[in-house]
Amino acid sequence: MELTLADPNRAKLASTWHAGERAMQHRAGVDDALAGLDVRLFRNNLSAVQQAFYARLSYAVIGSVDRSGDVWATMIEGRPGFLAAHGAFALDVTSERDTADPADEGLEGGEAVGMLGIDLSMRRRLRLNGHIERESHGVFRLAIEQSFGNCPKYIQARDASFPSSKAEWPPAFAEQLPALDEPARALIASGDTFFVASYVDREGGERQVDVSHRGGLPGFMRVEANGVITVPEFPGNTFYNTLGNFLLNPRAGLWCADFRTGDVLQMTGDVLLGSHGTASFAEAEQFWQFVPRRIVRRRSALRQRWMLFEDGWSPDSLDMGTWEAT
Repeated sequence: MELTLADPNRAKLASTWHAGERAMQHRAGVDDALAGLDVRLFRNNLSAVQQAFYARLSYAVIGSVDRSGDVWATMIEGRPGFLAAHGAFALDVTSERDTADPADEGLEGGEAVGMLGIDLSMRRRLRLNGHIERESHGVFRLAIEQSFGNCPKYIQARDASFPSSKAEWPPAFAEQLPALDEPARALIASGDTFFVASYVDREGGERQVDVSHRGGLPGFMRVEANGVITVPEFPGNTFYNTLGNFLLNPRAGLWCADFRTGDVLQMTGDVLLGSHGTASFAEAEQFWQFVPRRIVRRRSALRQRWMLFEDGWSPDSLDMGTWEAT
C-alpha cells in the first residue's frame, strides 16, 4: 500500500536530556561523565543498518497515553516488513488496530508514542520516540524525534515464530481485573521479562513517551501481599530515561506476558521511587514500586510464540541473583 502522508518535520529533534533525567543523573553522580553525550547520542533518523534492523522484525513494543493521561505498553506484531523505513526520518507501521488493547486509544493521529524495536533472539534493541500520523485503520507513520540504541543487558534470548495453523487471529478478549488475581500474580512472579512505558511533557510543551525493557531471573518482579509490584533497578547505562520520567511524572504502564501461551497482562498505575517492600536485592542499585490502578488481561493476545534458547539466560541476569529476605 502506497502511503500518502506528508514527510515528517526533519528539523524536529529532542536532542537533550530533560530535567528529570538530569536530576537522576546528578543523584547518581554521573552527570559530569554524561555531560554533552546527549547531543551526540540522540538522533532523529535511522541509519541504513537501523532501517534494515526494523525491516527484519516481526514484533515491536509501543508506549502510548490514553485520553485520561494513563500510559500503556503493548506489543504489535506482523510479518517481517510490517515496519518499514520511510527514508531516514520516519517509520511506516502496518498493524491492524485492536480496540480490546488499552494502548490503542493513544494511537490516534497526532499522538506522541514511544517504540522499542527489539530482537530478543539477537539481544538487540533500538528506541524511538515521536508522533504518529495515521493513514488508515491499519497503517500509521511514526515521525522520529529521538532515536538511540541500548545495550543487550538483561535480555533473555528467545526465538519467535508464527504458528502455521492460524493465518488470521481474531482480537483477544480483554478482561478487566479489579485487582491482581492468582493467575495474574503467578504470571508476574514467573516472568523474566517485562516492558515499561512512561512519559513526560518536556520543557517546551512537547510530550515524550518512552518504552523500555526490563529483565532478570524469574521472580525479579516481586508481587507484595497488597498487590504492589516491587522492581529492582540493575546497573545499566546510567541515562535514567525511565526513572527520570518517573521523577517528573510518576505514572507507568507495565506489559507482562506468558511467552508460551501468548497471554498478556497490561497495567497502568502509579510509581513510588525508592521503595522496596519487605525484601532486598543485593545487586540492585535502587528500587521502585508500581501500584496498579487499571489491570487488563488478554488471553492468547500474542500471535507468535517464543521459545527460550537452551543457553538463553542473559549472563547479566544470572549475575544479579534473586531476592533475599530481610
